[in-house]
Amino acid sequence: MGVFSNKISREELKPGDHIYSWRYAYIYAHHGIYMGEGKVIHFTQSQGGREISTGTVLDRIIFSSSPSESRNCPNCGDQSSNCGVISSCLDCFLADGDLYLFQYAVSPASFVAKPRGGTCTIAASDPSSQVLHRASYLLHNGFGVYHLFKNNCEDFAIYCKTGLLVITRISVGRSGQATSFLAAASAIVSSPLRYLTTSFTGLTAVGYGMYCFSRLVSDIGVRRDVEKVAVERLVSASAGFQET
Repeated sequence: MGVFSNKISREELKPGDHIYSWRYAYIYAHHGIYMGEGKVIHFTQSQGGREISTGTVLDRIIFSSSPSESRNCPNCGDQSSNCGVISSCLDCFLADGDLYLFQYAVSPASFVAKPRGGTCTIAASDPSSQVLHRASYLLHNGFGVYHLFKNNCEDFAIYCKTGLLVITRISVGRSGQATSFLAAASAIVSSPLRYLTTSFTGLTAVGYGMYCFSRLVSDIGVRRDVEKVAVERLVSASAGFQET
């Protein structure tokens, strides 16, 4: 693994690993927790882990790139109508994509050096036994309602690995992909520093600097609006919220 790629082989996988696979010409990545024995637990809104129908304008982009046929796996069966937290074999999770390992406890320099969000975090991972327990518990009890920016597949995997939840409702969740999209938009349209230079090179440098800074301060390992929450408490609180 290097700065530009976290690609690994299947032989390197260990139970409790946070893995992901890029979808549709690297538009986004799908994340999950490897449970061992070729099984992955992951969070999806629909289409058996393909996450189309996100409820945003991105639906049109993702849907236009998605294969029309459903995958009927001899191990998993037809998961095309499944949603929420599901268990799939590694082949179904990857959907013909490559395998990547999400990195934890990276240095701030290494984090910023990654050009794309959703591949690493400064936060440290908990022991694999806790990670597997959270993933298994959520498989049977759910992880709430899918939301592209506040509660997506990467949020699920990061929670399983760290037990950290964002406790404010005004910001995005734990997902590095979501914060990267917002950081890029912020760097383009809202930075006052763009008025300090008119050259293309200068604008590019300022924009990239703002992008990196926004990603860094939004990382789950840096943010102050996070709290360690036991999975049993999370599920209990979610159930109580749905009843009210």
